Amino acid sequence: MVCSSADAAEAKPLTFEADIRPIFRSHCYDCHGSIKEKKGKLDLRLARLMIAGGETGPAIVAGDPDGSFLVKRLREGSMPPGDVRVSDEEIAKISRWIKQGAKTARPEPKQIGAGLGITPEERSWWAFEPISRPPVPGSVGKGRVRTEIDAFVLARLKEKKLGFASDADRLTLVRRVHLDLLGLPPTFEQAQAFINDKRDDAYERLIDECLESPHYGERWGRHWLDVSGYADSEGYTNDDRVRPYAYKYRDYVIRAFNDDMPFDRFIQEQLAGDEMIVGPLKNLGPHQVQKLVATGFLRMAADGTESNPPDAAVAKNQVVADTIKIVSSALLGLSVGCAQCHDHRYDPISQVDYYRIRAVFEPGYDWKSWRNPSQRRVSLYTDAQRSVRAEVQKEIDVVNKEKTAKQQKYIQEALEKEYARYGEPLRGEMRKAKTTPGSKQTDKQKALLKKYPNLNVNGGNLYQYNSKHADEIKAYAPRIAKIQKRIPIEDFVRALTENIGKPGTAPKTFLFHRGDFLRPQKAGPAIPAGLGTLPPVKPRNRDPKHLADRLDLARWLVSDENPLSPRVAVNQTWSHLFGKGLVRTINDFGVRGDLPTHPALLDWLSTEYRRLKWSRKALIRTIVLSATYRQSSATSNQLAQSDPQNTLLGRQTRFRLQAEIIRDNSLT
Repeated sequence: MVCSSADAAEAKPLTFEADIRPIFRSHCYDCHGSIKEKKGKLDLRLARLMIAGGETGPAIVAGDPDGSFLVKRLREGSMPPGDVRVSDEEIAKISRWIKQGAKTARPEPKQIGAGLGITPEERSWWAFEPISRPPVPGSVGKGRVRTEIDAFVLARLKEKKLGFASDADRLTLVRRVHLDLLGLPPTFEQAQAFINDKRDDAYERLIDECLESPHYGERWGRHWLDVSGYADSEGYTNDDRVRPYAYKYRDYVIRAFNDDMPFDRFIQEQLAGDEMIVGPLKNLGPHQVQKLVATGFLRMAADGTESNPPDAAVAKNQVVADTIKIVSSALLGLSVGCAQCHDHRYDPISQVDYYRIRAVFEPGYDWKSWRNPSQRRVSLYTDAQRSVRAEVQKEIDVVNKEKTAKQQKYIQEALEKEYARYGEPLRGEMRKAKTTPGSKQTDKQKALLKKYPNLNVNGGNLYQYNSKHADEIKAYAPRIAKIQKRIPIEDFVRALTENIGKPGTAPKTFLFHRGDFLRPQKAGPAIPAGLGTLPPVKPRNRDPKHLADRLDLARWLVSDENPLSPRVAVNQTWSHLFGKGLVRTINDFGVRGDLPTHPALLDWLSTEYRRLKWSRKALIRTIVLSATYRQSSATSNQLAQSDPQNTLLGRQTRFRLQAEIIRDNSLT
């Protein structure tokens, strides 16, 4: 007996938790799930609650989709309200589920609390599953299978009776490697050198040469700067203020890539460099300064709190929310923003989870004791430099005192010459008016000085009375400037800091009712930070009163317990070499994102990244050495028909070059 795919879908047993709840979560729970007062008193969070119904009676009748009020409303398009409709396929699935008896995967709880909660099915989403090293299919080193990457890719290709495209020619390869790794085309001499290099390891040498180039850090550092939202200005409406010292973070990132700083250390310094410094922020050495500069990652969100925003409280709160957004998308591949108002509509992230994470950042971004951007600068002046400045200032004060005394002497001499031009009693009246403080001068004295402006002798016009004396005073300026050059220049760092070494100063974090910071509900978090789907962040301080801080969060992100960070990092790297990631939605590993095209390869690379001690250069080298990367981008008729989007990687991907690269190409 042969069954069609439609028959198979019709016969497949459906459960509420696995098949129906995700549809309701996307379309219905804003009105019938997440809020306390459900619309029409209809609660769609459990099957039994739908059978019980609301103001209009039962929402569903098990076994009878046509007689179910819910299905009727969905079919006529009156629910949900607005322009977005439940698709016909989704309505058909809901109807089949009801027809099958509206079954659940397990007995439903007798009571249900507020919010949407997270089901075991939602917790088992692929991105949250622990990473295990999958076995490599086939044998490496046979035929076109140069590396383990090729084995995984070829296995998928063989399922469709496809194979690898031929290797790209040498000119294409040298250009590809240079553009991908350096962002610069090879010179004519470099291209010819590789084309004519007959050594067996010529390609490996080319890769190593590019990875050691300082341009590598500039190219790949830019990728990270894009992820972090780097900008040289605050990005706030019309008052887009320049960010002094932001360039230091840019330079830090470039150095980190060129030095091949391990990714786990890279993340820890950016999230918690200030917490890695013991004691007060003074007399900092180069390594401590580097850690402070690294926290510029947390200062990349647009901050208009110093630009007289219409609502200062809203602006402050937005900085914190945008910072969390940058961190979550860059390191977790998740958009957690909507969880600040309610449980995430699609992903297994509760509102409590969001404020657990926010609690980690509150000590640095305490919106009740806010510091504007200019107040967050950290001086790099050391005690030794301050001592030098004080000693030099003493010398300057001595010279200035000498200059002032001489200038006053010359001014008085000039005045005496002016007085001598007049007889008594006018001369005496002039002296008295000139020596009387301005606030005590009589109207007669003021009128007298106005009548005789030649008595207004000062340092600025001394040259009019005696040019030689004026030149003597001017000679002090270069003398003082020369001494001032010995004063160490005070430098600053744009960083995120908090009250280091002062326990008990962390602010309370409140869960905002529907995201409204004017309606805080309760203090929190009462449990360690983290996401409910993953093991919690473990505070390194065993004191039960100590909650997790940013350093704990950073270590958790790169720990073996967290499967998201390595998957996201590997996927970002892959996307820059193939134009698309193994997960197409680079910043969204959640339910609304794409599934990985090669899940086993993604997990193998994630474990390999850890095995390589988080070396970005080693990871890139591993990928670029593969036959998968070296393929031609030419499309055969068979590939065009079987895999037009190149999902299976049967050829190299063509993708657009950036404007800067096109410019450089045109100049070579």
